[in-house]
Amino acid sequence: MHIDLTPEAMLAQLGYSQNEHTLAQINSIIANTKNFDHFSKHLLSLQDALAVEKGYIAMSNSENYLKIKCDEDSSADNLSAFNDIVHHWSDKYRISLKQVDHKPTYYILGQN
Repeated sequence: MHIDLTPEAMLAQLGYSQNEHTLAQINSIIANTKNFDHFSKHLLSLQDALAVEKGYIAMSNSENYLKIKCDEDSSADNLSAFNDIVHHWSDKYRISLKQVDHKPTYYILGQN
């Protein structure tokens, strides 16, 4: 099965309303993320897996990337499981991540 996520569909999947600003931001993120089209369909399964551990995928306001984030009030067990999910996903799909210092937040830089 082949899934193509349009920018509009990506916004909807991430829970954003579609407007001029969010559409411009997601298009900029897509253009800035290496090989985005090759792994974008796998973001949906990651988002589902993260939700169990109070994690989510969002557009960053400070970097031109999507970010993977866990609620900072999560328990140590949630954070450990969250990190395991993120690392397993990035290894499986050869995704480069950049972690924010001392926080459960990762920027999705693209596919190797």
